[in-house]
Amino acid sequence: MPAPLRLGIAGLGTVGVGVIRLVQAEADRIALRAGRPVQIVAVSARDRAKDRGVDLSGFEWEDDAVKLAQRDDIDVYVELMGGDAGPAKASTEAALAAGKDVVTANKALLAHHGQALAETAEAAGRVIRFEAAVAGGIPVIKALTEGLAANRIKRVMGVMNGTCNYILTRMEETGQGYNVLFDECARLGYLEADPNLDVGGIDAGHKLSLLAAIAFGTRVDFANVELKGITDITLEDIRHAADMGYRIKLLGVAQMTGRGLEQRMTPCLVPYGSPLGQLEGGTNMVLLEGSAVGQVVLRGAGAGEGPTASAVMADVIDIARGIRLPVFGQPATTLAEAVPARSATPAPYYLRMSLLDKPGALAKIATCLGEAGISIDQMRQLNQPGEPDEKAIVLIVTHKAAPADVAHATAQFRATGVLLGDPVAIRIEEV
Repeated sequence: MPAPLRLGIAGLGTVGVGVIRLVQAEADRIALRAGRPVQIVAVSARDRAKDRGVDLSGFEWEDDAVKLAQRDDIDVYVELMGGDAGPAKASTEAALAAGKDVVTANKALLAHHGQALAETAEAAGRVIRFEAAVAGGIPVIKALTEGLAANRIKRVMGVMNGTCNYILTRMEETGQGYNVLFDECARLGYLEADPNLDVGGIDAGHKLSLLAAIAFGTRVDFANVELKGITDITLEDIRHAADMGYRIKLLGVAQMTGRGLEQRMTPCLVPYGSPLGQLEGGTNMVLLEGSAVGQVVLRGAGAGEGPTASAVMADVIDIARGIRLPVFGQPATTLAEAVPARSATPAPYYLRMSLLDKPGALAKIATCLGEAGISIDQMRQLNQPGEPDEKAIVLIVTHKAAPADVAHATAQFRATGVLLGDPVAIRIEEV
């Protein structure tokens, strides 16, 4: 039997404990599939005395993750601490300098420092694998770097934050507002330590930037991901969208256009009957569109102990098998500098506004849209029970329009004298 592959694991939260449990439970299966045994040699975490529900007595303990990364008796450094700087960055750099391969679930680290780390690793003949950093147990990195490697990728699209999808689908299901369901997620432990990483779209934006780098052969460019979270989504818009055949999702879209690389992580309407429209709860889904393969849909658990540990061990097993790929699917030195698109691709928009219910009000709104070059596909006027007789809710679905034109038109609504409150504009993504 070949020599075992020896692991050092930094970070014993949900994922780290999951990896230990998986290695212990499936040791024989892993050895058969990897072609050699996989052993955990040493671990590191902030609190040595904490009861994590697993037996750590058989492992060496390091208080300092950097020292763990430098140990002579480990071959692969598994970084599961998180964070884009501090111990995660320092220990990853130390592991590469010490000749170790790295497996990580840290999307923030790679979104901010991926290019430099990739160049360092590849210059040293090392690999960094990060399947667990994007969409949990869904093998989307492997799909892009291996299964679809011959394709020119046209578009990457997906729901990549289970917490946001849980909140949005529960709002529709229960009729409860955002704040109530945010508190529910906090009680269930679904939120990051900084909740804005989830509900602000930052966590999902990190993931999208990594997929875009692989898909389009560009350097990771998180700084130019358009980000907007779900905090402003109302139950009213969820209900109106459903009545018109749509659901609201926090949707990531990356595509290369003649204007440059578009990267958006924003709330969008998607058709109810589409794969994304049917996605419920905390599940993730990624759609990949390739020049030869067409559309591939990957769906599964986007987080959690088991799914994320599964992704970590998939990378470990590949290293044990001797599979060595560039970090982002092609040599880091060949990745092009991403040129961000200055404007997004035109799309239909959902517009909601409250108007004074008087003659000519709708005509004024239609005039603003027409002057901005935007045509109307659907329009509804609703007189809501309990609302004053002089107030009307107007819903409009436009034909395809440039985002800048939509912003201009909605700004002009305010000058009509018939608008009550701020209008809502949400992009409709074609799936």
